[in-house]
Amino acid sequence: MITGLQMRAARALLGLDQRQLAQASGLSLPTIQRMEASDGVVRGNVDSLMKLVDALAASGIELIGEGAASSGGGRGVRLK
Repeated sequence: MITGLQMRAARALLGLDQRQLAQASGLSLPTIQRMEASDGVVRGNVDSLMKLVDALAASGIELIGEGAASSGGGRGVRLK
């Protein structure tokens, strides 16, 4: 679904810090920190993951999944 690296990249594109992302997604700062520290795909409560992905999408982020159409291949993020 989303990796810790994608989370950090998305935040960088949006110019948000972890606290701002926590507020935008309705999650706690420790939850955001734990998610970003994940190696590979972020694991967690489905509701929390959906809040995060929805907040990023509402801010203009498109997540690129593994194997999705992308010139460079692999996972990533881009602005819509």
